[in-house]
Amino acid sequence: MQASPVLSILGLLVTILAAFMLLPMVIDLFDGAPDWQGFAIAALGTGFAGTALFLSQQRRAKTELGLREAFLLTNGAWMLIALFGALPFLFSSLSLSFTDSLFESVSGITTTGSTILVEIEEASRGILLWRALLQWLGGVGIVVMAMAVLPMLSVGGMQLFRTESFETAEKVIPRARQLAGGIFAVYSGLTLLWTIMLVIAGLPVFDALAHAMTTLATGGYSTRTASVGAFDSLGVEMIVIAGMIVGSLPFVHYLALTRGGWRSLLRDPQVSWFIALILGIVILITAYLAGSGYGPMQALRLASFNAISIITGTGYGTADFASWGGFATTILLIGMFVGGCAGSTTCGIKMFRLQVLAGTIRVQIERLLRPHGVVLTYYHGKPVPESVMDAVMGFFYLYILCFVLLAMGLGMTGLDFDTALSGAATAISNVGPGLGGVIGPAGNFSPLPDLAKWIMCFGMLLGRLELFTVLVMLSPGFWRN
Repeated sequence: MQASPVLSILGLLVTILAAFMLLPMVIDLFDGAPDWQGFAIAALGTGFAGTALFLSQQRRAKTELGLREAFLLTNGAWMLIALFGALPFLFSSLSLSFTDSLFESVSGITTTGSTILVEIEEASRGILLWRALLQWLGGVGIVVMAMAVLPMLSVGGMQLFRTESFETAEKVIPRARQLAGGIFAVYSGLTLLWTIMLVIAGLPVFDALAHAMTTLATGGYSTRTASVGAFDSLGVEMIVIAGMIVGSLPFVHYLALTRGGWRSLLRDPQVSWFIALILGIVILITAYLAGSGYGPMQALRLASFNAISIITGTGYGTADFASWGGFATTILLIGMFVGGCAGSTTCGIKMFRLQVLAGTIRVQIERLLRPHGVVLTYYHGKPVPESVMDAVMGFFYLYILCFVLLAMGLGMTGLDFDTALSGAATAISNVGPGLGGVIGPAGNFSPLPDLAKWIMCFGMLLGRLELFTVLVMLSPGFWRN
């Protein structure tokens, strides 16, 4: 394994993170908030560490990366950014412990949205902007990783989206740079557009910017304790709903849209399945709420926003959906595992895997009826290779196993059944709020014991990096020469 190019890139990423810390520092300095000093110290320390790491490896660095280097780079990048991203919280006037600071940072960079802040309004605008920046960076980071790195690593069936330009590890870094530039431009443009629309809908500029960043990143960090429900605006909710859906669709199609190729978005089977699933769940919950005493329009408004927020893994809330009753909360708990499309800012199992799983089930049934027949699974008009089907099945089984183990671990820390079960689901699916009175939409994650927070941090990273990317590094064979 050649560690030099990996360390060089990691040093560059950490240095860029230090530069982003200057933005909230300026905001707090302008406001006269004391947290600007914490940002200054964090930026200085982060910049020094990143620059030193980059310069110490630069002369020996090379562009080519093998499979092991790619795994190491992917895991190292997210872990280092989460670690250094916790420094502004640690040095802030919020008096957070290292565990709480790291939890808030990991939840931000993985776009989970689970928070330990009890009264969000008490935080300075710099801290609120830093939370939004972490989620915004995590959103664009996972898009580039899902489109460039994961298909090459053959993680969980992602090789289904491998192209000729990304078929080997040596081509990933040069091509990923070009891809990242296009995605960053589209991502920034969409963020600006949603900021403008939220301002027109009545939000202050700062709130509009923060919510635009966390909406398109499907992160869910809000500037208010009551989340989007604090604004009580139908227009704001409709704009956020549209943003959550846009963030859940494959970003490669937005690049195609900039070149006039709008048909690819409509023809992608992921998109049609995703929209159909959202409509079905919204209709079910709307009918249930209407039958429970809510007015038809109120039921539709509540069901649309909160169901889409949970399915996309955003985690915003306009109501305490944990009190809606067993049927609605069960559907929402199941919806936590879905996520959006591959190549989007969402997490979860992803729609293409559900489609491949459905095709696998159909093939098994057909083979029982016609033992000697040749039955194939198709995706987007092309037969799915057996290796992809096996990878998707393996990912699904491992996903459920990790969820069970996380729930058991949280239960061992003394958490009740609802908190442990929904906490594991929201961590591995990077959703945000859980169920129950502790970590539900009306609560937060501050009361959890430190051990439970560390378990959830591992679960959030595990889910964000598609399981295998993390677990392969825990194998002794990965480190064997």
